[in-house]
Amino acid sequence: MSAKAKSSPKNEALGVAILESEVILDNCPSHDAIAVLAYSFWEARGFQGGSPEEDWLRAEQELRANRPETKD
Repeated sequence: MSAKAKSSPKNEALGVAILESEVILDNCPSHDAIAVLAYSFWEARGFQGGSPEEDWLRAEQELRANRPETKD
Protein backbone atom coordinates (compact mmCIF):
# COMPACT_ATOMS: atom_id res chain seq x y z
CA MET A 1 0.00 0.00 0.00
CA SER A 2 1.49 3.35 -0.97
CA ALA A 3 1.24 6.36 1.27
CA LYS A 4 -0.40 9.21 -0.55
CA ALA A 5 -0.31 12.79 0.72
CA LYS A 6 -3.77 14.15 1.19
CA SER A 7 -4.53 17.66 0.05
CA SER A 8 -5.66 19.69 3.00
CA PRO A 9 -6.25 23.39 3.54
CA LYS A 10 -3.11 23.44 5.69
CA ASN A 11 -0.99 21.87 2.94
CA GLU A 12 -2.48 24.21 0.32
CA ALA A 13 -1.81 27.25 2.51
CA LEU A 14 1.79 26.12 2.97
CA GLY A 15 2.18 25.78 -0.79
CA VAL A 16 0.83 29.29 -1.32
CA ALA A 17 3.18 30.68 1.34
CA ILE A 18 6.15 29.01 -0.34
CA LEU A 19 5.17 30.37 -3.75
CA GLU A 20 4.71 33.86 -2.32
CA SER A 21 8.12 33.74 -0.63
CA GLU A 22 9.72 32.67 -3.91
CA VAL A 23 8.17 35.66 -5.68
CA ILE A 24 9.44 37.98 -2.96
CA LEU A 25 12.92 36.48 -3.13
CA ASP A 26 12.96 36.75 -6.92
CA ASN A 27 12.47 40.50 -6.58
CA CYS A 28 15.18 40.95 -3.93
CA PRO A 29 18.35 42.68 -5.02
CA SER A 30 21.58 41.00 -4.00
CA HIS A 31 23.40 41.93 -0.82
CA ASP A 32 26.36 43.15 -2.86
CA ALA A 33 24.21 45.35 -5.11
CA ILE A 34 22.60 46.99 -2.07
CA ALA A 35 25.99 47.50 -0.42
CA VAL A 36 27.49 49.14 -3.51
CA LEU A 37 24.58 51.55 -3.92
CA ALA A 38 24.43 52.37 -0.20
CA TYR A 39 28.16 53.11 -0.24
CA SER A 40 27.67 55.40 -3.23
CA PHE A 41 25.11 57.42 -1.24
CA TRP A 42 27.66 57.88 1.56
CA GLU A 43 30.37 58.70 -0.96
CA ALA A 44 28.12 61.32 -2.60
CA ARG A 45 27.78 63.03 0.81
CA GLY A 46 31.54 63.30 1.05
CA PHE A 47 31.74 60.38 3.50
CA GLN A 48 29.98 62.46 6.14
CA GLY A 49 26.67 62.44 7.91
CA GLY A 50 23.68 60.28 7.21
CA SER A 51 22.97 56.85 8.54
CA PRO A 52 24.26 53.53 7.22
CA GLU A 53 20.87 51.98 7.95
CA GLU A 54 19.00 54.70 6.04
CA ASP A 55 21.43 54.39 3.12
CA TRP A 56 20.91 50.62 3.10
CA LEU A 57 17.12 50.89 3.13
CA ARG A 58 17.14 53.58 0.45
CA ALA A 59 19.41 51.47 -1.76
CA GLU A 60 17.23 48.40 -1.27
CA GLN A 61 14.07 50.35 -2.13
CA GLU A 62 15.61 51.92 -5.22
CA LEU A 63 16.92 48.62 -6.51
CA ARG A 64 13.58 46.91 -5.97
CA ALA A 65 11.72 49.74 -7.69
CA ASN A 66 14.00 49.48 -10.74
CA ARG A 67 13.83 45.68 -11.11
CA PRO A 68 11.60 44.34 -13.85
CA GLU A 69 8.61 42.36 -12.62
CA THR A 70 8.81 38.64 -13.16
CA LYS A 71 5.92 37.10 -15.07
CA ASP A 72 4.95 33.46 -15.19
